[in-house]
Amino acid sequence: MLLLGVAAALLLGSGVFILLASLQGPKQQDAAQIEPSVVAPEAGAPAPAGAPAEILAARAVIEKKIGETPDVARFFDRLRLALPAEYESIIATLARRRMGGGGDTPDYYLSEAVKILRQSRGALAARADAPALAKVFAQQLAVLNALSTRDPHLCVDFLYGGASEAFFDFSADNRALVADLAIAGLDAIVDGKQKNIARAAPNEADFKQFEAALQQAGLAPLEIDALLDGKTPDPPLPDARMCAAGQIYLQTLAALPDPARLRIYALAIDLMARS
Repeated sequence: MLLLGVAAALLLGSGVFILLASLQGPKQQDAAQIEPSVVAPEAGAPAPAGAPAEILAARAVIEKKIGETPDVARFFDRLRLALPAEYESIIATLARRRMGGGGDTPDYYLSEAVKILRQSRGALAARADAPALAKVFAQQLAVLNALSTRDPHLCVDFLYGGASEAFFDFSADNRALVADLAIAGLDAIVDGKQKNIARAAPNEADFKQFEAALQQAGLAPLEIDALLDGKTPDPPLPDARMCAAGQIYLQTLAALPDPARLRIYALAIDLMARS
């Protein structure tokens, strides 16, 4: 049961970050690592002595493009205020990549910033309080709901971490929704840094309770297996039903009583940070 629960956390987590990565396009999904950075000044501030002019020029272009895209700007504004050192490192990294021929769109900047932040600070989100954790999963469900109405097959792609051209189109057409998901993760990181709530790992009873709740919510054993350990039914379930099962999964998890729900939330967040 414990292994099934771990697999479930990874399953839905992979979909979230595939969605964010899809914003940069199919040919630009390189791994995000924070490069040695030159801390650039706030816009309009004097450049520090010795700062490379090319880096500062690239930064100015990036921040201009971000500022012209309100939904992307919401994320970066909050990042700059909440984690200024991370903001500076991320912008410097993006500037270096732009100089090297990397992505050069606001959506790419958002995608890469989220990946860098997840790798460097994502584990802190597991120590956030209950409302901050719940918000992350509520935004996952919001994305799933939007995908279900647009194309059930894309919804299944999200569940299993797949990507396609149609998926990229969805991301571009739903920039506000994707930004809300990114901000929920950022807010959980900030809250976890402040609250630093330590939680025990979920136990066997927690996962048994979750599986029983899924059964009570109407999921068949085949559907539960498909969600909890990634088994592909033979023949495969219809996309619309698999998508609905994913929605039930998140709705049921949100309705579990504390502290089991929070322990599973924290495990899922921690696994997403390490994936």
